[in-house]
Amino acid sequence: MEVLRGLLEAGVDVPLVLSQPDRPAGRKRVLTPPPVATFAREHNLPLLQPERASEALSALQALEPAAVAICAYGQLLPDELLALCPWLNLHPSLLPRWRGAAPIERMLMAGDMQTGVAIMQTVAELDAGPIISLDPIAVASDADTETIEREALRLGVPALVRAIEAAAAGSLDAAAQATEAVTYAAKLERADRLIDPALHTVADTLNRIRALRPQIGALLMLDGETFTIWRATAATVEMAPGACAVVGDELRVGCVDGAIAISELQTAGKRALATAEWLRGRRDLPTSASCPV
Repeated sequence: MEVLRGLLEAGVDVPLVLSQPDRPAGRKRVLTPPPVATFAREHNLPLLQPERASEALSALQALEPAAVAICAYGQLLPDELLALCPWLNLHPSLLPRWRGAAPIERMLMAGDMQTGVAIMQTVAELDAGPIISLDPIAVASDADTETIEREALRLGVPALVRAIEAAAAGSLDAAAQATEAVTYAAKLERADRLIDPALHTVADTLNRIRALRPQIGALLMLDGETFTIWRATAATVEMAPGACAVVGDELRVGCVDGAIAISELQTAGKRALATAEWLRGRRDLPTSASCPV
């Protein structure tokens, strides 16, 4: 949605928006449109939501586009669509590192100190197309998915606009993507959310927490109750893995090589709270931490 917004703000003509179909969402499984579809309707943009991308072939053929901009569409595109014109993909990583569904989250979990945003030409193989532009992004020690997404948009949307203009002028230039050091950013599963104090280092734990903020959050069990952990820092103390200690307004949890200090957490069905506020509402202080089941 934000890429589409950026293209419109840059004055790019958008004669058609392709989006995934509406899907059931939430506990009540209410049929819900994707954000980009909602945005297109709000801005009176022509919209198609085919179950399969190939169903949009005739509509795209009629438009004869110079290029199609694509970001996180979620489907592999058939050859007949890719043959129409360049499909220009904004991908938030330093390709070929972190091809796939969750490049920012996987990059943060791995502790990378640098990432980037690529504009590439889409091909049949996942995120393997030739590179049109590649802008690096330094990863701060406290960066989370939201801050990296924001920076990727800041750099990536103007680069995408330039690529669209080059395609329209017939001057699009792309270089083959390197085949060494390819890594894949697999879709996130529940197991990726779990903090295990008996197995994870302080760095692993903090990387997981910031990678999953603010979308879904990391999970930790305290005295048998599962919490979403939103923010934490390294604590300069030695503690046994899984041990808990409350020091002032700070909740410390031992990892395999040290401890973290949790500063924001959330119980199921409740709002997120600063640890100091959460502690004020408790009679019994947590004594142990473990990996959720």
